[in-house]
Amino acid sequence: METSRVPAAVAALLDILRAAPALAGVRIVDGPESTNASERDMILVGWQPGADAAVALTQSFNGAGARTRDEDFDISCYAESRRGDKDMSVVRDRVFVLVGAVEAALRATNEAPEAPTLNGTVLWAHLTAGNLQQAQAEGVVAGLAFTVSCRARI
Repeated sequence: METSRVPAAVAALLDILRAAPALAGVRIVDGPESTNASERDMILVGWQPGADAAVALTQSFNGAGARTRDEDFDISCYAESRRGDKDMSVVRDRVFVLVGAVEAALRATNEAPEAPTLNGTVLWAHLTAGNLQQAQAEGVVAGLAFTVSCRARI
């Protein structure tokens, strides 16, 4: 008996982002990774700076009879762009392009009709929140912590 769709949904989100043409050349990481100042652009799935959880989830009965359950969960993610110069606007604009590509990858298209369901692992998934962070650290860095919210039936 399946008790959660979280593992399958995270794996599908990683697959979708790694296959997205708009994210070619962007490092897509499963979970946390130590800071690599040489990486220019990357997206981490299942991690945000300061987040309490990689994925926060709740479950409840779907209806009378208690035969199925609904599971709602939020996948913590983080996009980062860094450069060796002092122009903050370049990395800020770039990090929003990265997260925009994530949002576009989660939309249904003729080529990817199952994208909003994370390839059938959930009923729906979409980007729901974001927080911009900026810093000067051997150049400039901008990060956008964002959340992919999902609903599944188990």
